[in-house]
Amino acid sequence: MSDGQFDSVEALLEEARLTAWMPTPAERLRLRQAAGLSRAQVAAAVGVGRQTVANWESGDTDPQPPGRVKYLRLLEGLAQLHPAPTQAPAETAASAAPSAAFTAPQSAWGSDGLAVQGEPAPCVRCGVVTPYKATDGRSLHVGGMCQPPAAPPAEQPANASATPSAPTSAAAASPVPAPVPSRPQRRAKSAARAQAETTGLIARAVHEELERAEGDADAALQALIKRAIPDVMRLFDETRATARYTYTAYPALPDILKKPSKKEPDQIWEARPNFHHPGYSLKTSGSIKVTALDANAAYLSALKCWLPIGKLEHSTGSDGVDPKRSGVHLITPAEWRHPRLPDPLGDRDEPGALWVTDATLRLLLRLSGPKFGLLDAPVIHESWTSGATENFLDALRKTLTAARETAITEDDTITEEYIKAMYSKFISTMGESIYNRDIERPDWMHIIHSQAYANLWGKAYKAHQGGLDVIAMMGTDELHVTGDWRQVFPEGRGVTQMKIKYSDAKASGEYTVGTVAR
Repeated sequence: MSDGQFDSVEALLEEARLTAWMPTPAERLRLRQAAGLSRAQVAAAVGVGRQTVANWESGDTDPQPPGRVKYLRLLEGLAQLHPAPTQAPAETAASAAPSAAFTAPQSAWGSDGLAVQGEPAPCVRCGVVTPYKATDGRSLHVGGMCQPPAAPPAEQPANASATPSAPTSAAAASPVPAPVPSRPQRRAKSAARAQAETTGLIARAVHEELERAEGDADAALQALIKRAIPDVMRLFDETRATARYTYTAYPALPDILKKPSKKEPDQIWEARPNFHHPGYSLKTSGSIKVTALDANAAYLSALKCWLPIGKLEHSTGSDGVDPKRSGVHLITPAEWRHPRLPDPLGDRDEPGALWVTDATLRLLLRLSGPKFGLLDAPVIHESWTSGATENFLDALRKTLTAARETAITEDDTITEEYIKAMYSKFISTMGESIYNRDIERPDWMHIIHSQAYANLWGKAYKAHQGGLDVIAMMGTDELHVTGDWRQVFPEGRGVTQMKIKYSDAKASGEYTVGTVAR
């Protein structure tokens, strides 16, 4: 046998060995996550598409040539670096003390602000050895930021015979096959799996920095904020793995979206207001009680907006205005004649035509429609638009929202602030960081900012319709009202709720104003 033939035989044997060893889809996913690799990185290494890796990890397909051997070799190496954690310690602890298995342990913190350490032992939540302790002395990863072990496979009943018994009925002899999930069901299952996976990335990042900082919460948070941009881009990449839409990176941008210099803005008006009700005065003493309200996670909610996903194309008149297109528009707005409500265009120094985002135009068109009838429709002169979707960032929004809600429920301020840094920096540095050059879309940034304001304007109108006076509206998240605001808005820290806004100037979030003589 020649050397070439021998090498071919060895290659076939190696492929057969790896294929026989092939881990389960869940194990494939665990190994990649344990190594901190994104699907895009794995896909590039083995020479397949990112969606193919997602399908291998979900079990929709099994690894096939040409990438199968490289993929399995990668998994084999990762398995040696990250062996599956033993579950015996956690299971033994749970069986010995059933009540402890359902008690949420809390990390112990010393007077120096650092996590309490002791003899390394298996964590009560995940079974992985750690030196950090809970308040009751049991071992627990810092902040409890570890993933509970996966549920073990169902065991056979104790009285089950080792030899299968004869079927006792026709149904037992011929079991009905499980129905094949429909495509929407498979997509929903895949989306839920992806959201759980990306949420796990957030938890692991917090765990890593707490461990690295030896329990120093402030130091861990500062480290998390520094890594917020690359981390959120990794999440963005993961949430796009099963997406329906693609987009054009580095599209040719019109001059109106280009800054003349770093210190000068482009020509797009985002419509941020600084509204104050003309009938009330902060300088006049009075007894009218005002509450400053805060719209929670305003920019996070604004990720749900219509974004152009291709190269912007020029049009004149109203030809570029379409429900399924988005971009920027040159308009002449109608006069706003409602002094008790903020102008939907904010405070402008100069009248006349101006460039606005799709989010602002949609708000103006809505307010000029039959439902509101608050002003005339704007005159549209020209537009730069492309085909658009409202769901491009929705998977990222849902992932961050779910993680934020969990952090709030668990009073985990570190994770909450980390998530805030991720979504705020994702928007504010779009295309300006070395980590997000691929999404250099100033049109997206303007649209998201404008959408946040449009959302706040809707809350101001709701307050007005609910019998409250809108005293002030500032930025994208601050609304000052009179009256019983809890009858209009649900109170809380969720993204659909409002809370009292505290500041140094108004520590209580409440103050009084007087009326202006008419």
